[in-house]
Amino acid sequence: MITAEEAKQIILNHTQDFGIEEIPLLESIGRVLKEDIVADRDFPPFNRVAMDGIAINYRFFEYGVRDFKIEGVQPAGAPQETLDNAAHCYEVMTGAVLPNNADTVIRYEDVSIDTLMATVTVDQIKEGQNIHTQGSDKPKATILIKKNTIVSPAEIGVLATVGKTTVKVAKQPKVMIISTGDELVEIDQTPLAHQIRKSNVYTLVSLLQNLNIPSETAHLTDNKEILSAKIAEYINTYDVLIFSGAVSKGKFDFLPEVLSELGVQKLFHRVSQRPGKPFWMGVVDNPDKNNTAVFAFPGNPISTYVNCMVYFNPWYTKSVQVYQPVKTAVLSEDVDFKPSLTYFLQVKLSSEEGQLIATPVKGNGSGDLASLVEADGFIELPKQDELTYKKGSVFPIYSYRSVEC
Repeated sequence: MITAEEAKQIILNHTQDFGIEEIPLLESIGRVLKEDIVADRDFPPFNRVAMDGIAINYRFFEYGVRDFKIEGVQPAGAPQETLDNAAHCYEVMTGAVLPNNADTVIRYEDVSIDTLMATVTVDQIKEGQNIHTQGSDKPKATILIKKNTIVSPAEIGVLATVGKTTVKVAKQPKVMIISTGDELVEIDQTPLAHQIRKSNVYTLVSLLQNLNIPSETAHLTDNKEILSAKIAEYINTYDVLIFSGAVSKGKFDFLPEVLSELGVQKLFHRVSQRPGKPFWMGVVDNPDKNNTAVFAFPGNPISTYVNCMVYFNPWYTKSVQVYQPVKTAVLSEDVDFKPSLTYFLQVKLSSEEGQLIATPVKGNGSGDLASLVEADGFIELPKQDELTYKKGSVFPIYSYRSVEC
């Protein structure tokens, strides 16, 4: 049995490249960018008027001129006009190109206009005011968005303004999520006294959706021949297989044996942690396609949930070359835990002075699915010899709800 830290490192040593695809701009939200986005021209691309008003040549105001004859109007979206007489002015609109021979904009609130004459009604202005200077944000050829950025609505606006109708992003892995066990029925069925409805596969689908990863689902009964035939098919079709159940020591837990017979290289089986100790991980070297990663989680709901967050998520983010720092939280009270194991404790999160505070949530073990609703995440209490984890200690946190610091 290996430690949780060893399991994390082994998994991160077996990430894979899913390739690159080009997709329409609005489909790229949440995806990982796989190209640098470069300014195709200066930002802004011209001296841009920042206020509705009049555009003048400042030196005439400095000479004491306060009345400026209006030569014309420069609207936004129109070609640049020229101020023929530098002692005159142009009416200008927000977003318009600053007329030639003008260098300062005075807002309408600070002038009065009578027919074709504008009179400045303030005593002081600044040369160059109310002008968004060409290239002042970013000059042409500057990298605006770096490769491996996760695309958000902020990036969408930049991508649009440089004319990116399609975007190169990391391909998502093709994932199959598989539940096992004869006790499971579909969620639209009424279970018999000895049965339960499926829940883990839907939890896993949702966790992957948070990463914008689509997935398919299947259910296999506790029959070794069926398991072997179907898993062989999945290995040849999918980049990732995620199992829930059949990896412990029960008489019907055939999965480790079947995976071994199918040539899946076992990286480890059993991790010194609670919950989720029976976790099995392996890979298949496929000469004709990407390797297939196999995550086989224990069937108890909390075990499946925490293992996906702690192990699958970092494996995926490293595979697509995104760095996601692990957050930390302060333990709000002493916690006693006797076995010398890493303990992923369910906690409720709050914020004090910019620091997350983790308060333990009492549950009834790894099968207590409903306790997930009461918590916001898991705090990782590392394996230690002492009985007590002290109040005020800081540990890694894996949260599934957003809490503002």
